[in-house]
Amino acid sequence: MLYFTTNAGAAKYRIVAVDPTERRLRWRLVVPEADDPISGASIVGKRLVVEYLRDAASHAVLFDLLGKPVGAIEMAGLGTASGFRGAPGNPESFYSYTSFNRPPSIYRLNIETGETAPFAQPALNFDPDAYVVEQKFYPSKDGTRVPIFIVRKKALADSNTPAPTLLFGYGGFNRSLTPEFRPDRMAWLEAGGVFALANLRGGGEYGKAWHDAGRRQNKQNVFDDFIAAGEFLKTNRYATPDGLAIQGGSNGGLLVAAVTNQRPDLFSAVLARVGVMDMLRFDRFTAGRYWVDEFGSPEREDDFQVLRAYSPYHNIRSGAEYPAVLVTTADTDDRVVPAHSFKYAAALQAAKLGRKPKLIRIETRAGHGSGKPTDKAIAESADALAFLAQFTGLDPVQEK
Repeated sequence: MLYFTTNAGAAKYRIVAVDPTERRLRWRLVVPEADDPISGASIVGKRLVVEYLRDAASHAVLFDLLGKPVGAIEMAGLGTASGFRGAPGNPESFYSYTSFNRPPSIYRLNIETGETAPFAQPALNFDPDAYVVEQKFYPSKDGTRVPIFIVRKKALADSNTPAPTLLFGYGGFNRSLTPEFRPDRMAWLEAGGVFALANLRGGGEYGKAWHDAGRRQNKQNVFDDFIAAGEFLKTNRYATPDGLAIQGGSNGGLLVAAVTNQRPDLFSAVLARVGVMDMLRFDRFTAGRYWVDEFGSPEREDDFQVLRAYSPYHNIRSGAEYPAVLVTTADTDDRVVPAHSFKYAAALQAAKLGRKPKLIRIETRAGHGSGKPTDKAIAESADALAFLAQFTGLDPVQEK
């Protein structure tokens, strides 16, 4: 039998099988479409291992080859799992698991019983159990239920003490944001801050409909989701009243710049990395012409009106009190050309936006981010975190 994952007639995917020896091929449903999107599947031993995305976190289920569920694979918490590879006859498989407070570790999976055990784990200089990873849900402007991950020290959670908070988002291109470990986020957490990640519309966390609800003429939904996330963090005492910072890169840079124009009062500091800032000319440079399916085309009148309404460069509100803004780019970025950041930063500095600084950091001999040498990545993160800490009240020195 040959097995396939397919989105034919199933927007969140299903698994079908076919016997290639039959003279007339007939597709047989093995695992039907479910509420959770299927993110991967493999055959190991005599089992199907099906990976799902459940509220933006990994969930995996074992099925027999006829499609009968035989048990769920227990994860170490809210996190991201990948791997689950093998061959027919293999008694075990291995997979990687990571979360906000846990670097990637390798686990061994008994295919017959579903039991898991750590196989290889990195040596750590911090205690993952000293941090709490929670998932909450909040209503967006139109009532849509949006998930958000919140990470903080256990002592903060136990005492319900608000702290300077860094909110991250993306919301586009069908990209799913799932829990992952990043050293710069851990540096923020160790200094006593809170980290939050909102799973906005425009991503792929809930399948095609979730993506469609945040692209083209629906792009404002992404900004509404992110603004509502910031309000949720303040209202529920995760963030201090004057201590909410936001961060995003590329399409996420567009996100944080757009919401800064729309709600400058909500945020204290903004980190806009390699963002798409001129939505009326984005399609004229390098890879921009391939983004019209996501954003719409400035050449079409209906799309132009939507793009003009939120374009960060064109909607800076001179006379409003803006948060501190740090724009970062690189001089040889050939995906989102640095002109976007240059123009946006110049427009911020030319407008009357209050006393907080509006700065730009330009890395030399670097691109959009991939392949950046470790020393440059550390230097950029140190500058960015120091800037955000300065304007949210986070004091890493005192915390240490």
